[in-house]
Amino acid sequence: MRSTQDPALLRAFAAELKSRRAELGFNQEELAFAAGLNRTFVAKLETATTSPSLTSLVSLCEGLTVEPSELMRSLMKRYKKELRT
Repeated sequence: MRSTQDPALLRAFAAELKSRRAELGFNQEELAFAAGLNRTFVAKLETATTSPSLTSLVSLCEGLTVEPSELMRSLMKRYKKELRT
C-alpha cells in the first residue's frame, strides 16, 4: 500500500518542531541526542520531507520535554492555519 502524506500537515509539524526546539535553545544535534534519534532524521522532519513514526514522535516529545497531547494540540492549530494559506 502506498503511503500518502499530507504536505500541509508535514509543514505544520516541521514548523512546530523547529519552534519548540528553538524555545529550548537546542540545535538539531542536541534535540536528536535528547530524543535518542539521528540528527539527519530531525533535519528531515524540520524540512517536511518525512514524518515521524509513533515511537519517534514520543521520543521527540521526551526530548522536547512536552506531553504528546500538548504537542498535538499545537500542531493542529498550526495545521489549520496552514490549510487556510
